[in-house]
Amino acid sequence: MNTDYTLAELCICAAAETFRGQGEVLASGMGVVPRLAASLAMHTINPDLMMTDSESWMLSAPNPLGDRGADFQQANETWMGFSRIFDNVWSGRRHALVGPTQIDRFGQSNISALGADHAAPKVMLLGSRGYPGNSICHDNSFFSPAHNTRLFVEGECDFVSSVGYNPRRLPRGHSLDDVALGLIVTDLCVMDFGGPNHQVRLCSLHPGISLEQVRENTGFPVAVSGEPPLTKAPTKQQLALIAELDPHNQRASQIAGNPPGDRRRAA
Repeated sequence: MNTDYTLAELCICAAAETFRGQGEVLASGMGVVPRLAASLAMHTINPDLMMTDSESWMLSAPNPLGDRGADFQQANETWMGFSRIFDNVWSGRRHALVGPTQIDRFGQSNISALGADHAAPKVMLLGSRGYPGNSICHDNSFFSPAHNTRLFVEGECDFVSSVGYNPRRLPRGHSLDDVALGLIVTDLCVMDFGGPNHQVRLCSLHPGISLEQVRENTGFPVAVSGEPPLTKAPTKQQLALIAELDPHNQRASQIAGNPPGDRRRAA
């Protein structure tokens, strides 16, 4: 079994699974790890994924991160301007992999502000922007490099920026069936919303991480069924593709300390 991989590479491969079976949807990876996860999925488990260059073109192969050199030619397939982006968003043919500042037990998330007083927040973040509409229109999944109770909060998020499985906050005319939340990938584990009544559920533990660590660092109960499996180690093919997609190794700075993916080796 391969154990020579970093935690960032393990998370990239785990997060790529959120696009399995999705078919022809627009993949939006917000940040280095989500972007690499979507690109890896396009190369392996879902070649039908749509990927843009973040400007105006849809690509038949994802661009590598960072400087690509003067001779690089991106694989333009067709024009993908803002109007076509929003056509995909409103029709539900998009899956965003995002990194919010807070997530609560309902899957509601916060990218707007921290603090109970919205008129004078402790910390001002991005603002909700298009997230409320995005979260009711299409699938969303989450990545976080630091699994702790500041992220997974005990009550509701300080500011609810996105729709979750909370019947009290659903927009008029919508039901819980309209909410589509996929995976949560962190530096400790992989979770989803497949527990009773859409409860957050543990899917796998990263090697070297215990169930107790996950529970201690999550501000709400996590559903667990049986003995949690280990998150699958990256294959040699996946690691080679990640290296091609990230030639400047930006992934190494995404998780504090860039630890090994199998932390049993460091125990």
